[in-house]
Amino acid sequence: MHDELRAALAGLLDGLPPKQAAQAVERLIANYRGRTPTDAPVLRDRGDVAAYAAYRMPATFEAVRAALAAFAARVPDWSPATHVDVGGGTGAATWATAATWDGPRSTVLDWAQPALDLGRELADGILPDVTWRRQALGDGLALPDGTDLVTVSYVLGELRPEDRRAVVAAAAAARAVVLIEPGTPEGYLRLREAREQLVAAGLRIVAPCPHSAACPIVPGQDWCHFSARVSRSSLHRQVKGGSLAYEDEKFGYVAATRLPAEPAAARIVRKPQIRKGQVLLELCTADEALRRDTVTKRHGAAYREARDAAWGDAWPH
Repeated sequence: MHDELRAALAGLLDGLPPKQAAQAVERLIANYRGRTPTDAPVLRDRGDVAAYAAYRMPATFEAVRAALAAFAARVPDWSPATHVDVGGGTGAATWATAATWDGPRSTVLDWAQPALDLGRELADGILPDVTWRRQALGDGLALPDGTDLVTVSYVLGELRPEDRRAVVAAAAAARAVVLIEPGTPEGYLRLREAREQLVAAGLRIVAPCPHSAACPIVPGQDWCHFSARVSRSSLHRQVKGGSLAYEDEKFGYVAATRLPAEPAAARIVRKPQIRKGQVLLELCTADEALRRDTVTKRHGAAYREARDAAWGDAWPH
C-alpha cells in the first residue's frame, strides 16, 4: 500500500513547475495548522492540494499507520467493516486503514472539495470501496449508525475549540476511535483533552496509554509523542533543502474502543538508550505512573527484547 500511494503521488506534480510547487508547500506549511476556521479551507485549488498532498501524505500515512498498528495489536481478532475518516482531506488515513485491515468500507468527510476530488483521483482503481463526501466539521456532525472505526488525523488543531469537542463527541459513537495529531506540546494538549472526553463517553483507552486514568505527564514539563520514519520525496528535499533520504515524523495519538480489549502493561515513551550490558527504558505503566527501567544481561530474554525494542512499542515486563 505504501508503494501504491507513492506511485499515485508521483504523477501529481506533472506540469506544475517545481518552484511553484515548492512555494505552495512553503505557504501552506506556514499557515496550515490551527488558524483556519472550518468554513475557509486553506487548500484552495488543485495546485494547492497537489503540492500539499505530495509533500504531506507520505508522513501522514506513516504516522497513522503506526497508530493503527498499535491499536490493531490490542484487538488482534477484530477488523472494522466500516470506517469514517473525519477531516480526511486527500485520504491518507484511509490509505493507512486499508494497509492495516482488509476490506473496510471507508467514507472520507472533509470541508475542502478540492482535497476530496484529488483524494478520489489518487485512490481510483486502488482503494475501490471509498465514498468521498463534503461535510462541515463541527456541531451537527453525525456518523452513520454502526460505524466501526473513526480516524481523525491532523485535524483537531485546525478546528475551533467548540468544533473540536463536537467532532470528538461524534467520533465517540463508533466502536473504535483513533486520533492522531502532530507530535508537539500543543498537539499533545489537544489529544489529552480529547482523551478525557472519550473516557467520559464510556470508551476504554487501549493505546498508547496502558490505562484510562489521568495522564501522569505534567503539562508544560513534557509531552507524549512518537516517531515514524518517512522516505523523503524529491519535493521534500527541494522544500527543506535536506540531503537525507528520510525524515522522522513526530506524532501523537490516542486509540479508544468499546470493544473488549485491554491495553499493554506498559509503553516505551522515549527512544531506548542502549549502554554496555544494559538498556534504559522510559515507560508509561499500567499503575498510572512514568518509570525508568534498567534492563541488564542478567534479565536474560527481557534484555534481548529490550535491545530490539523501539520507541512506541508495548513492553510486557
